[in-house]
Amino acid sequence: MSFKPETEATRLDDAARAGWLYYVAGNTQDEIARKLGVSRQSAQRLVSLAVSQKLIKVRLDHPIARCMELAHALTERFGLMVCDVVPSDADNPAGTAGLAEAGATEMERHLKSVHPKIIAIGTGRALRASVEQLAPMDCPQHRIVSLLGNMMSDGSATAYNVVIRMAERVNARHYPMPLPVFARSLEEKRTLHAQETVHNIMELARQADVTFVGVGNMGLNAPLHVDGFITRDEVRALEKAGAVGEITSWVFDASGRLIEGLVNDRVASMMLTPGKVTPVIGIAAGPSKVEAIHGAMTGRLINGLITNETTAEQLLNQRAKA
Repeated sequence: MSFKPETEATRLDDAARAGWLYYVAGNTQDEIARKLGVSRQSAQRLVSLAVSQKLIKVRLDHPIARCMELAHALTERFGLMVCDVVPSDADNPAGTAGLAEAGATEMERHLKSVHPKIIAIGTGRALRASVEQLAPMDCPQHRIVSLLGNMMSDGSATAYNVVIRMAERVNARHYPMPLPVFARSLEEKRTLHAQETVHNIMELARQADVTFVGVGNMGLNAPLHVDGFITRDEVRALEKAGAVGEITSWVFDASGRLIEGLVNDRVASMMLTPGKVTPVIGIAAGPSKVEAIHGAMTGRLINGLITNETTAEQLLNQRAKA
């Protein structure tokens, strides 16, 4: 049996020790140098040698590995441009912890661009939570535009419109939509949309480089009903018509098609456009949102998703039931 020269064996031993200290024990190269009694440059070379000689085999044994697998599966199945899956809280699968931080990270990625961008914003609890996680930034080159108004029928402001809050945190120009969420009639909606200010803001929204929206569910626990925008009878009528979810108050079915008539006739927000070539990223999670998210992705109302692990697994199982 042949043996490697002692000097080479010793060097590989040192490389293995350096690799273990760096990748497993989390030591810095300065700490490795001190512990092995070598220079920092030698420690760096030993770590590199451990990698090149394949002495180090990395296995990602962490919940985030499963999240990455789920994100890849969702991207492949639904043709997503963006997908991020965060670990779930077993006690609160619909919570925004983790979800909000991931949403803020994706927003910041666009906000850090030195080139001017138009960023369109919807509404919702998860979206607001994401905006609250944004680090203060100075982005006067960007424009933040709302996709919908924030007024209730009595003239009060809704709690989850976030465009002003986002603009304050990042010091960007902002364009709130001067409209109620729902008009009282189709005729009133046409009159409101004919206003020059509204027309200009909607045109700006059409040019958005990236869009962030919440995804709402249907049923009596739907945000539109809980927040007082639609009645119990309207919820029942929508469900009878096949409604499963809403984005910026536009209600759609399991295939992502907008419901004809009913409350959609009175929605004053920017019209949803399926199949956009720019990112339209939904931020949503929870068992009650699965059908809505699935429908939105199926109909290409969104082409990006930030969600949690539990929701992602249910979304991947949902196709077999559709």
